[in-house]
Amino acid sequence: MDDLTTFKHIWYNFMNMSKTQKTIKKFEKQFTSKVSHGFGAFMRKIGYFFVRIFKVFDSKLTIMIVPHSQSKVINFQTNVFALVLGILVAIGVISSFFYYNKRSVSASMEISSLVEQNRATLASLDELRDENANLFQAAKRFQTSLSQSLSLLGIEQVRNNSETSASNSDLSALFNSTEVTQGSLKEVADVKELTTYLEDAVKPIEQIGKMLKTQQNLFTEIPSICPVKNPNYHISMAFGPNIHPLNGNWYIHKGLDFSTWRYGDAVVATASGQVVTVGFDNSFGNYIIIKHNHGMYTRYAHLQTQRVKKGESVSQGQIIGTIGNSGVSTGPHLHYEVHIGSDVVDPAKYININLSK
Repeated sequence: MDDLTTFKHIWYNFMNMSKTQKTIKKFEKQFTSKVSHGFGAFMRKIGYFFVRIFKVFDSKLTIMIVPHSQSKVINFQTNVFALVLGILVAIGVISSFFYYNKRSVSASMEISSLVEQNRATLASLDELRDENANLFQAAKRFQTSLSQSLSLLGIEQVRNNSETSASNSDLSALFNSTEVTQGSLKEVADVKELTTYLEDAVKPIEQIGKMLKTQQNLFTEIPSICPVKNPNYHISMAFGPNIHPLNGNWYIHKGLDFSTWRYGDAVVATASGQVVTVGFDNSFGNYIIIKHNHGMYTRYAHLQTQRVKKGESVSQGQIIGTIGNSGVSTGPHLHYEVHIGSDVVDPAKYININLSK
């Protein structure tokens, strides 16, 4: 009994499934048919649309040109497509004309700007050439001065190539000749030559520096600086034959007179040494004598004050007194002497001063 019930149930389900499948197939056929008919109708509408468009563009037009005079009327036939195409071409040509005309105006303005820039560049180049010529003039003076200094010091100047004649007025003859690249500016080649020369000059200048460093003590032992600390001085009387300011007679002035137009300016030792005399004399007034190495002495006279004592060691540049008007003097000044042994020498030979001040 149970088996019969189960069989009936299965058979019922099978029949239901068969009906369902038939229903699905029927729906698929209907859907396919509708889609096919709908797509066909859509394509026919599109085709009809293009046919109408084609007919519109293929429509014939007659264009007539009627002159005001009695001339013959001009007419010609065309279609809408040719007319529209002609209008589009005309618009394109006119647009292109305005576009390229605008580009042409812009290009002309840019060319004008470049021309102005080129003029400014040429002016700057001319100025650069003038400065380059001035540079070579300065280099010529530098070379002459350096060569003389090296000769005095016994230092040989390094040169890359063969020597050139110093009397040659051409500036390029001052330096070693180098090849000029074809097409390059002469000024560039000159600057390269100058650079080479300066590089060669570094070594002898370094040798001078080393020599000065090793001889530093020697320079401090020689009266080689100005005895007046105030730079605003003048030489009121030079060394040698002069007219005495009091009696008007010719006499030999054995020193240099430094004047700053006022009292109290500092007087310094022109070299390191030992103070041997601090005193007063009717002629020199308040004076100081310093003994230096190598048999040299210096005298500082007509002082207002004396700031060192006998036997004291002083260094080059140390303040030892102030400018005054003591002794036989017509105004505040410093009388300065240099002695080597028993000889009195011109102090200007040992210090770098301008006698015209």
